[in-house]
This record gives sequence, structure tokens and C-alpha cells, in this order.
Amino acid sequence: MPDLTPDGLRAAVTKIAPSRLPALTQHLFEATTNAQQTASIAPLRAFVHSWAVFVAIERHPARAARLHELERLVDAGTDDPTDAIAEIRRIRDEAEAETGL
Repeated sequence: MPDLTPDGLRAAVTKIAPSRLPALTQHLFEATTNAQQTASIAPLRAFVHSWAVFVAIERHPARAARLHELERLVDAGTDDPTDAIAEIRRIRDEAEAETGL
């Protein structure tokens, strides 16, 4: 896992999912603006949490592929999504645990 800082997360995203870099940059801009407007660091903490979990998932290609497959199944709406949603939660919980947040 990278350092859980904007620079550390940006470097990790650049390596593992460069197409997501504009989204990270936009999210950081919004979090910084919201933090200034509310005089709270909560938006910055939410940014770090969101992108740390993203990196924890995406740095394992098989896990990321499975998550994306499950998300497509849920989005398709053709089958009962209960099992897929439970597995998505498990994947995200494991990734969150890896971040230490």
C-alpha cells in the first residue's frame, strides 16, 4: 500500500489505473474546497478513505476483475443480486482492512 496521502495515492493510481487519475484529481479538488468551506478535515479524510480502498482493490488484478464482474451482474438486474452484493461487501471490507483505516 502507498502512503495514505494525496501524493501517495496519486502515484499509486498513476501506476495501477492511470485512466482514473482525472477522477482522483477532481475528487481531491472537491474535497479540498469542501474542507475549506466547512472548516473541517472530514472531506479530506473521505477522499483518502475512498482512494485508499480503490488502490487496495485495484492493486490485485484478480480481485479487481471479480469486483467489476459482480458490479456488472448487479447493474444488469437480471438475477437476484443478494449473493453478488454480499461478495462485493466482503471484497470492499477486506480492502478497507488492508488500508488500516
